[in-house]
Amino acid sequence: MIVLNGGSSSGKSGIARCLQAVLPEPWLSLSVDTLVDALPARLRASEAGIAFAEDGGVAVGATFDALEAAWRRGVAAMAHAGARIVVDDVFLGGPTSQGRWREALAGLDVLWVGVHCSAEVAAGRELARGDRAPGMAAGQAEAVHRGVTYDVRVDTTEAEALDCARAIAAHVN
Repeated sequence: MIVLNGGSSSGKSGIARCLQAVLPEPWLSLSVDTLVDALPARLRASEAGIAFAEDGGVAVGATFDALEAAWRRGVAAMAHAGARIVVDDVFLGGPTSQGRWREALAGLDVLWVGVHCSAEVAAGRELARGDRAPGMAAGQAEAVHRGVTYDVRVDTTEAEALDCARAIAAHVN
């Protein structure tokens, strides 16, 4: 199990795809974006679900928390059943978010990876993508890493996703 944590537009999804290419065994790639996309539309802009503010802030409610907890347990069940999984997440709650994953993944071999990117570069990627609220990437660039512990750190500010994936793959058992 590999858990990638980094802010919006930091390059996690690209790294996950490259990991699938460079690791010898097949790995599934799952993202918190997949969970958000799977939500009913009414929960994608609600107090109970997840809401994205015009300034890039993200707020989650009790219903989203419950569904995310079930999703984490489901991901863990797949890993316990033998699937190799790369998870791409954004630890909005810092160490609390990591703690929730640690609890769900208990008993599994997990490689914790911090995906760093400067706020300026992430903001430029965010602008180029055009599908994120301006300010999200800059606001999350450092905040998601505060208090989180990692086995490996990569920085996509200047490094390519493939180089980062190779650095991470070197730590996979």
